[in-house]
Amino acid sequence: MSDWKIFQGNNIAPHDGIERLPAPPSWRRFTNDTGSDVEDKKRGANFQVRSQEVELVNAALYLRRPLLVTGKPGTGKTSLAHAVAYQLKLGEVLYWPITTRTMLKDGLYSYDAIGRLQDTPQQKNNNNNNNNDASQESENNKSILSEIGKYIQLGPLGTALLPSDKPRMLLIDEIDKSDIDLPNDLLHVFEEGQFEIPELVRIAEKLENVEVRTAYKDKTEDTYKDIKASVKQGRIQCNAFPFIILTSNGERDFPPAFLRRCLRLNIKEPNDKELEKIVAAHLGKDDKISTQAQFLINEFLKKRKEGDLATDQLLNAIYLMTRQYAPVGQEKENLVEQLLKILNSVEDR
Repeated sequence: MSDWKIFQGNNIAPHDGIERLPAPPSWRRFTNDTGSDVEDKKRGANFQVRSQEVELVNAALYLRRPLLVTGKPGTGKTSLAHAVAYQLKLGEVLYWPITTRTMLKDGLYSYDAIGRLQDTPQQKNNNNNNNNDASQESENNKSILSEIGKYIQLGPLGTALLPSDKPRMLLIDEIDKSDIDLPNDLLHVFEEGQFEIPELVRIAEKLENVEVRTAYKDKTEDTYKDIKASVKQGRIQCNAFPFIILTSNGERDFPPAFLRRCLRLNIKEPNDKELEKIVAAHLGKDDKISTQAQFLINEFLKKRKEGDLATDQLLNAIYLMTRQYAPVGQEKENLVEQLLKILNSVEDR
């Protein structure tokens, strides 16, 4: 069977064509049962970093300042964070995606007040059945208080501020989509490197340390040991300021007070030589790939003059055209045109 199409769409009897589906591209491999984010690790290992990016990353590390990274979609803003974490062995990249509804508290921690309220009567009943004296009752009340940790989880920013011997890695994605107040709300946290959890501060005299969940989840990273953390007196204070990358597509301006506290990097679109390196890093080097890559890179650069294109669109096209079964002739031309469709095009509207 030489046709590249596994799904035929012609109402034929069910078949086992899916068994010849090739291995996925390196940038589309997903987590396994160990909880490892394979795709993010590959992204960090394969990202091609340029000299200006190296300089600004190092400056941000030395100065303990967040790095605000702007650039068009698909230029590698988020991949830069994974590249830094991969090379410097900073562990799992804490990811905080921003929307128009995102507030500072969403990044710091969440508290399931309803869940705790529902569980408290049962906890009291269990303890009352075992009460013998006043001292026992006091211990039971303390036990109920200690359960509060089950209902608190640190967000990505809150987790990044936990004490650590080396910086934790935090990616705040698409900060330009935020509510107008969020950049200013972040200023105090960026300056002080600390925050309080009011629900724990209120009970600090009765319960000094509370164990809570964090935002870490990758079991293969060293940071997984911090999937739970002890919070003392309701306050979290970093001793190594996290390495923070904030990405922006340039859709809005930020207040001067916010910009003053960040270093700024604008990632340019890759040129032809840089695209060749990116393709080689992701797809390898052989004659078939090199021939198709050169043709498609030229097509990509021509179309990019008409509007925005992302590098992963090019990778998608090269991957499809270099499989054992690949489209040919007019079908190939049509598919390439669809894969390299301008991102800000009105064709689909």
